[in-house]
Amino acid sequence: MNRRSLAGRSRLLATAAGMLLAAGQASAQDACPHRGTLDAQYCDRDYDLVADLPADEKDWADPDTLIFSYTPVEDPAVYAKAWDDFIKHMEKVTGKKVVFFPVQSNAAQYEALRSGRLHVAGINTGGNPVAVSCSGFVPFASMSKAGKVVGYEMEIIVPADSPAQTPSDLKGKTLAFTSPTSNSGFKAPSALLKTEFGMEADKDFKTTFSGKHDNSILGVANKDYEAAAVANSVLNRMVDREVIKREQVRTIYRSQTFPTTGYGHAHNLHPALVAKIKQAFFGFDWTGTTLASEFGKQADGFVSIVHKFDWDVIRKIDTANGVKYECK
Repeated sequence: MNRRSLAGRSRLLATAAGMLLAAGQASAQDACPHRGTLDAQYCDRDYDLVADLPADEKDWADPDTLIFSYTPVEDPAVYAKAWDDFIKHMEKVTGKKVVFFPVQSNAAQYEALRSGRLHVAGINTGGNPVAVSCSGFVPFASMSKAGKVVGYEMEIIVPADSPAQTPSDLKGKTLAFTSPTSNSGFKAPSALLKTEFGMEADKDFKTTFSGKHDNSILGVANKDYEAAAVANSVLNRMVDREVIKREQVRTIYRSQTFPTTGYGHAHNLHPALVAKIKQAFFGFDWTGTTLASEFGKQADGFVSIVHKFDWDVIRKIDTANGVKYECK
């Protein structure tokens, strides 16, 4: 056989191999009976709206070191200290080394989950549906007080001496949002201002993005922003830590109560490891811990949550805002 024939045969074999690989990938995707809003690499066979554990055990992850992160609502350094006792507890329960990962943005947290570099996380309210759909996040717990899920409200705040008394008074002014994936920092106020006050962003009022809730709160307190939409859970903690004085800001709107940060794991973690992670959350004694020092006025434990039901109101807000969970 001459070289030209060999080259032609090699090309044919390579093409055939490529077609078989593509067919195999398509077949694997077609084998998933339901995904809903989940990205193509995940499957939701039980229709619970979160990614299933991979069917093949070789795809299960059981890392020697667990990476944990908390939603970047404020300076990550604050929370590295707050979670210190819990992380030590999770190390004892899981038998793994646990490292706190101080993410600087919501997008960075989602990408770390999606790429397998993050294993356990607390995801902010508005980001839960995004992380579930695009990053294989499986939320299972929320902070609680006396056994009940802790909630929070979205508040629109202004400097204490501002003439604004209601959101209607913000027409023509600038409202600071935090980030596009934040429920209280963007999604909820956008929907509520439109439905309750007939006000649309960048039409009836100007917008800017601060990046985080603490930036927005400090901005209003220091009169850098005319108004801001924030989570009052963050506002209350900043007042408790004396970062600002409560009399520096004034609330002109308070929403209904929303679920707070959801805690969960990457979808592909080994089931035995997942069981130990859940044990670490639900068996943690808050008494005298660094976690109690930071969150103790609002919470004293963790309780189980179900994403399909507990985040229903958040998905409805997303629908009202025309949000689609488009994974990049």
